This record gives sequence, structure tokens and C-alpha cells, in this order.
Amino acid sequence: MPLAQLLTAEQLASRLGQPDLVILDCRFALDDVAYGQRSYAEGHIPGAHFADLEQDLSGPIVKGVTGRHPLPEPIRLIERLHSWGIDNASSVVLYDDGPAAFAARAWWLLAWLGKRDGVYLLDGGLAAWRQAGQPITAEAPSQRQGDFHGQADHSMVISASQLQQCLDDPGLTLLDARGLPRFRGEIEPIDPVAGHIPGARCAPFTDNLGSDGRFLPAQALQQRFNELLEDQPKQDLVAYCGSGVTACHNLFALSLAGFPLAPLYAGSWSEWITDPTRPVAVGN
Repeated sequence: MPLAQLLTAEQLASRLGQPDLVILDCRFALDDVAYGQRSYAEGHIPGAHFADLEQDLSGPIVKGVTGRHPLPEPIRLIERLHSWGIDNASSVVLYDDGPAAFAARAWWLLAWLGKRDGVYLLDGGLAAWRQAGQPITAEAPSQRQGDFHGQADHSMVISASQLQQCLDDPGLTLLDARGLPRFRGEIEPIDPVAGHIPGARCAPFTDNLGSDGRFLPAQALQQRFNELLEDQPKQDLVAYCGSGVTACHNLFALSLAGFPLAPLYAGSWSEWITDPTRPVAVGN
């Protein structure tokens, strides 16, 4: 079974009420951190629990050391999975407003802890759910304690020091999920330093989606990443972005396309620039 899996709104609707189903609402906005919780309270897919990017899916920021969304402590995250009723055998469906930028972070975290079967992204997110005429509720979901057990897979992560040591490796391919203007250093609306990690290739996560906000077919994704990788070895791919969130979207899309799961530089650009001795590139 492939690691990355999608569900349509109609497929999810047919599964509502199944005892092993857990739905997580991952909506978030970088410019309004209360947006997700507020939107969830106004209406969500029936039975969904709210998973906040900063409170649940990230650890605490250490100024001058970590990026904007460091990985959570595994034990703490597992406790949150328990509170949402997640077991090892649960079917978990993740969604956000539509693009899946934040839902993909939750998908990656579950895979990191060993939950790699029965985890789905809702293709098109809440926008697709509404478009399909499916129900929305403000009711709180029923609560049950899950018993998920797992442990972090350290092979899925690369540190800043490890990455810096292999920057000169000709086989390394760094995919940066941010948009081209930020990659080039033409604009930087979030972080104090503009640019990208030397040698990286710009691979905006939004290009994994069609005009309808849903993921491109696997064949189209395969073509996209083959063009980005050219003749580079697939096993030496590393994904990063601004803070380790949208890079997970590229990792999900790579998996949909049949590529092996590559490591994530979880600290990403916002961590890289905390050390002024780390090199920075601008332009293409």
C-alpha cells in the first residue's frame, strides 16, 4: 500500500461514523494564528477534532536556535494523538482549507512516528467538501482515549549540521517548497534573511496541485519531479521550505508519484539563517 493516499469528499462522506475513523481539522493561517481554532468552532466536518499547527504539530521555538515550527517532542505528540482517539489501526483523515499545506505536515508527523497505513489527505480539503454539498457542524466530536504507540524515525530527518556537511556533494538534491520570489531572495515577508540554501532547486508546493486545488495525477507529479531531479539520484533528495511545513507537501506529492520517502530538513530556512556562518544564496 502506498504511503501517500487521498480520499475524495464523497469517499470520506461514505465513511463517516465508522468506529475506526478519526478526522483531524488542520486549518491554520500564518498571519492569523487564531484563524484555525476560530474557523473550526464556526463549522467543521462532522466528527473532526482540531489539530493546531503551533500548539499540537510543532514544538516550542528556541529563539536563535530553532526555526519557526520545530518538530514536537514525540511523547507530547503521541499524547495528543491519544486525546484524539487515534490507535495504531485507526483510519486517519486530515484536511485543511484545501491546499493541504498544513494537513501534509500532520501526515508527515504520523509517518515519522510510524503510522504509515490508513492515513489519508482529503483531496481539495474543506473547499472540496463544501463544493460536494457535504455537511458541516459546529458540534464537538465525541471523545475517546486512543492507545497509539510509536517512536520517531530519525532517518526521516536531517539536521542543519548534517546538511551543511554534504552541501558540496554533487549527488545532493535540495528541493525548496517556497515560491520563486522568496527562493530568489526578491521578497521575504516572514523571515529576517532572504534567499535560499546554496545548491537548492525551487519546487513550489503549489505546483503539486491543479487549478481545482486538488493534487495532480500521479503521472503528472512523476513528470514534475523527474524534471526537477534531472539525472540526480533519488535517494539523495532532501526537502525543505520556510519552517518545515510546506516541504511535507512535496514529500507527500513525491510519495504519490511513487518516489521513496526522502528526508526532511525540519528546521528549514528559518532555522538555517539563525547561524550567520551558514551560507546563503540569492537568485537562481
